[in-house]
Amino acid sequence: MSENVSPQAVEQLVQDVSNSYAEEIRKERDSAGPNSERLKTLKEELAVCGADLLALEYASADEVAEIAARYAARSQELGGQ
Repeated sequence: MSENVSPQAVEQLVQDVSNSYAEEIRKERDSAGPNSERLKTLKEELAVCGADLLALEYASADEVAEIAARYAARSQELGGQ
């Protein structure tokens, strides 16, 4: 992602990743034998998303670009599951 990406676009990207984690949490909870370690990891990742959403409010352009790059990679990883 370019350094000129808007905070609003990054916010949407983070929200999309958050939604993916929330969906994975729902699926894991509804499975026949929920994996507590996986649930813990997913919940931790969801919490990181929330913290990053808050950080975007006061982030510099460089920080926005860093968050954008991180979530673009996460989005690709989650899409490949």
